[in-house]
Amino acid sequence: MSLTIAVMSPAPSASRTPAVLALGVAQTLAWASSFYLPAMLAVPMSRELGVAVPTVYALLSMALVVSALLGPLAGRLIDRHGGRPVLMACSGVFALGLAVLATAQGPLTLILAWVLLGVAMGFGLYDAAFAALVRLYGTDARTAITGITLLAGFASTVGWPLTAWLDAQWGWRVACGSWALLHLVVALPLNALLPRKASPPSPAAAPAVATAVAPVAGLAPVGAPMCAEAPPAPARSQRPVAAREGLLAVIFALMSVVSTGVATHLPAVLQAAGATLAVAVATAALMGPAQVAARLVELGLMRRRSPLLTARAAALGHPVAVALLVVLGPLGALPFAIVHGLGNGLVTIVRGTLPLALFGATGYGVRQGWLTLPARLLGALSPWLFGLALARWGLGALWLSAALALVGFAGLALLRLPSVTKDTPTAA
Repeated sequence: MSLTIAVMSPAPSASRTPAVLALGVAQTLAWASSFYLPAMLAVPMSRELGVAVPTVYALLSMALVVSALLGPLAGRLIDRHGGRPVLMACSGVFALGLAVLATAQGPLTLILAWVLLGVAMGFGLYDAAFAALVRLYGTDARTAITGITLLAGFASTVGWPLTAWLDAQWGWRVACGSWALLHLVVALPLNALLPRKASPPSPAAAPAVATAVAPVAGLAPVGAPMCAEAPPAPARSQRPVAAREGLLAVIFALMSVVSTGVATHLPAVLQAAGATLAVAVATAALMGPAQVAARLVELGLMRRRSPLLTARAAALGHPVAVALLVVLGPLGALPFAIVHGLGNGLVTIVRGTLPLALFGATGYGVRQGWLTLPARLLGALSPWLFGLALARWGLGALWLSAALALVGFAGLALLRLPSVTKDTPTAA
């Protein structure tokens, strides 16, 4: 027998601000002390430990693969227990991994440190934060998701200068130890501020549609909502949903390859277009503000529009930027960085909001883990793959990245949002 859950609207959004601020700052610390760490510390770390600089970046890729493989498990735990305990535990794992890194004496301890950081990244970066917000606010989590990406968009802006300053003053070991301490004294208390369970429904809200929930796992099947008295849907009815999930996973993978690959080689791309090194570095730095600007637009002007519109704009950002660079040559470096940054800023939001709009809030965490698994795996490899393409074809590598983005846009053109009323997750 299936258990049915009456669906209602979540609590008013005003109460979400403290949770969004706390989670946004914690996410900033998490990204700054993991993904963005090697950019500042790879050279001094490799010099003291006797490993090559590319090896440090290879260990980051390994950590990203570990985090991708743990994504479905992280989502399942958050679906069952809420984001608060998972993210609090994750702050401890981040601190442990950074402490091991700070005391590393050779390749083996270096590998152990990045494995621990990979575990922490799998349970504590964006996808886990998105699942935590959906667990709290149901299908009304879109604005909250945008809010934390807006705050965490400054992770490199804050992290790189702070890490570089700590390294210059006391060395890379103290820098890693300082980040570990920040996870314990800042990120852990901030994650503890998250509500313990889903917000209660608004008293004025009327129940909408009931969703069948799997009796054993406690998770809703991926299929369409059913009436409370209806028998379980036949397996045949699950096929269109499974097809949409497969298509969305492919789209996310294509977006990830383009987003991560181009971002990690942006100065080299601009130099291949004819810009000097100084101009390329200064122009590439504008991608960060462009990403934040796109998220502000999503938070303001686009938050009441269809998430599919945001997704299609995100997919078109890179091809439009490539067209500008091809047409304008070296003069196109600035518009390329800005337009690519605008699209890239929306990609992260789309990964959180589009599955929510397509499939609802029930079982969001575990579904999100599986949907983003290919994207996270390819994202870990894309800096290396795009670097090979850039070395072989030069600026011609952008034709490949633009084609991949256009294929993703074509996939998005096939998707349609279901006409389903809002649902919220069950209370913890």
